[in-house]
Amino acid sequence: MPASSSAGALPLYICLAGPTASGKTAAALAIARAHPVEIISVDSALVYRGMDIGTAKPGAAELASVPHHLINIRDPLHAYSAAEFVHHAQTLISQIAARNRLPLLVGGTMLYFKALFDGIDPMPAAQPALRAAIEAEAQQKGWPAMHAELAQVDPVTAARLAPADSQRIQRALEVYRASGLPLSHFHARSATTARSTVPLISLEPLDRAWLHARIAQRFDAMLAAGFIDEVRALRARGDLHAELPSMRCVGYRQAWEALDGLWGMDSLRERGVAATRQLAKRQITWLRAMPQRQVVDCQADNASAQVLRAVEALMVGDARA
Repeated sequence: MPASSSAGALPLYICLAGPTASGKTAAALAIARAHPVEIISVDSALVYRGMDIGTAKPGAAELASVPHHLINIRDPLHAYSAAEFVHHAQTLISQIAARNRLPLLVGGTMLYFKALFDGIDPMPAAQPALRAAIEAEAQQKGWPAMHAELAQVDPVTAARLAPADSQRIQRALEVYRASGLPLSHFHARSATTARSTVPLISLEPLDRAWLHARIAQRFDAMLAAGFIDEVRALRARGDLHAELPSMRCVGYRQAWEALDGLWGMDSLRERGVAATRQLAKRQITWLRAMPQRQVVDCQADNASAQVLRAVEALMVGDARA
């Protein structure tokens, strides 16, 4: 059964998306100050405990100011899937609405949004032996060559992945080799379960350079706040490794590799900022494929106020329906 099979029965919920460093948290808190909402995090990194600095996780005061969900729910040793997110989000949306509060979904993991809107078909479970074989091939050929192979069998997925995005390339090839079907087949929109009219407000920059500057400032702030020490503490546990989805998160991967000595620590900032820029580019590409989105310029001084007005208009429209 597609993960969103019950989505049609869900009450009103509003989504606030945008690339990293676009101001989603500030806008969400502005909404929470004006209306009774509960925030559902749509972020594949915020689910992990002990990963606070490198994920720009909301602080204690922010978390206390409004109920938040799907933050700090998983140990970094264990993966969290889009299917799990959909199940948790659908349950929370119904529970929050039953409390006469507005479910506000906020984040930048676009695959989670798409899975919730359009549904995801069951796909092959992870197969460690097949994954190891792909990893061994990549060690010989390099991930750009594996990306080229993926482009031959699944051009749709390959087009949205960077040639060095080893985690996603590996999974896409694993799915294809296990099933004979491309990953894009499983992510394809289902005409019977799609709910593409879900309200989606998207914070996007008119000038990409503005976002790049924000990304650099945020990464500098993370480093100053002790990001390297946070990664050292995670490594010191002894049960985590670089191939886990948690440790492949942007920033953590680059810090782990630096601590492994794969390149100098003085390169961490440059590599971390570059990887975050690539993430933001992919996030914007995903958003542009969501036709129902209502764009707010995140560079505007009153961006949060614009988002609040958009939310209020959607709430009024739903009340009149």
